[in-house]
Amino acid sequence: MQEATQQFAIRVKDLVVGFGRQIVIDHLSLDVRRGEILGLVGASGGGKTVLMRTIIGLIPRQGGEIEVMGKAIGRSEDRSTQSAAGRWGILFQQGALFSSLTVRQNIQFPLRENLVLSQALMDEIATAKLEMVGLLPEDGDKFPSELSGGMTKRVALARALALDPAIVFLDEPTSGLDPIAAGEFDALIKTLQKTLGLTVFMVTHDLASLYTECDRVAALADGKIVAIGPMRELLQSEHPWVRAYFHGKRSQMLQPKAS
Repeated sequence: MQEATQQFAIRVKDLVVGFGRQIVIDHLSLDVRRGEILGLVGASGGGKTVLMRTIIGLIPRQGGEIEVMGKAIGRSEDRSTQSAAGRWGILFQQGALFSSLTVRQNIQFPLRENLVLSQALMDEIATAKLEMVGLLPEDGDKFPSELSGGMTKRVALARALALDPAIVFLDEPTSGLDPIAAGEFDALIKTLQKTLGLTVFMVTHDLASLYTECDRVAALADGKIVAIGPMRELLQSEHPWVRAYFHGKRSQMLQPKAS
């Protein structure tokens, strides 16, 4: 048991999540290894974000078990969940920055909520996080309305890293970005993951991100993980949805050509 705790950052066993009579996650099991980038793919509306939000305690579950960094996760108000929450950072889709706060104040928000620090120290941390994601200290004075799409994602990532988490959850991190900005953001995630030793759980439909960034990819279909492994293994899967996703015309354009 101790060995498993050290090996896995996230363990999900027999998870069931539903809304009314509709079951979205149906006895799903998934292990995320420490220090890997795991990409989660699935059909639109198929439960990818529901799974992520259930893991972090934002959506109640009807059954199953979840462990994050060896701690059982319950409801959002449970002490065990609140304690584990200090070990993860979250980048929500579209960034979800507070429009009335400056960039610096957005990054400092988790610090204010979880720690007792002087303003001077929080300013230093915010500046360090800005530089970590490739932004300038003076960008901290801007408001979200003054940022480009790529800058918004970087600020949201800086906020997710504010508490020096062990795990980062990314919900469609390159959504809305042009191909150049998306590629730069993928490279940033990979660099930070290696430098900081992060575990990254990434919900995405971006095929380029899956090919260039992820150590393993998990495919969600019919409420379950139907395939998981490195990209080369998913390309060999016989599951109908997985084949349709990874062998469609758009996917074939991104696959490396045989020499």
